[in-house]
Amino acid sequence: RLIHVSTDFVFDGEAREPYKPDDETNPLSVYGRSKRDGEIAVRELSPEDSIVLRTAWLYSEHGGNFVDTMLRLMRSRDELRVVNDQVGSPTWARSLADVCLAIAAGPWRPGAYHWTDGGQCSWYDFACAIHDDALELGLLEKAVAVRPIPSAEYPVPAARPSYSVLDCTSTMAEFDVAQTPWRDNLRIMLEEMS
Repeated sequence: RLIHVSTDFVFDGEAREPYKPDDETNPLSVYGRSKRDGEIAVRELSPEDSIVLRTAWLYSEHGGNFVDTMLRLMRSRDELRVVNDQVGSPTWARSLADVCLAIAAGPWRPGAYHWTDGGQCSWYDFACAIHDDALELGLLEKAVAVRPIPSAEYPVPAARPSYSVLDCTSTMAEFDVAQTPWRDNLRIMLEEMS
């Protein structure tokens, strides 16, 4: 049995309501296409023994991720400019790991599913939350100005979907798991870091 972790990058971001697992994919980048192709290959090779689990906006206390980058930049700059027109659901890696364990331990139900922490925000909103909690917890020594900017002012190599909120309803129903709001999980992780 295989739980294949995939990504919100398989979608094009044109939707305005959370993507369901069976919604049509339309990746915008080579990365997104390679992830979609991986999903297809896994499901074709092992349809009864595989689960595709898409997630988004992963972060943890380890290594290069958005939270780590924001904290590093906030410690070294007086102002940050962060994209405010891309919306998704920040997801603590521990939350994803817990759901993978729950899926593996429960009755096996092959197919495609989604998992993120609850709620949604822009990268700018996420950065502001990181700033406020880190400042309160002593992970930052001083306040930093966080300014919103459009994506056009911050080009990246791989095009990102502008909206990539994932509908996790079927995952919760099939595997008896519950989402924690992204803001709560961020706070827990930062408290552990402090």
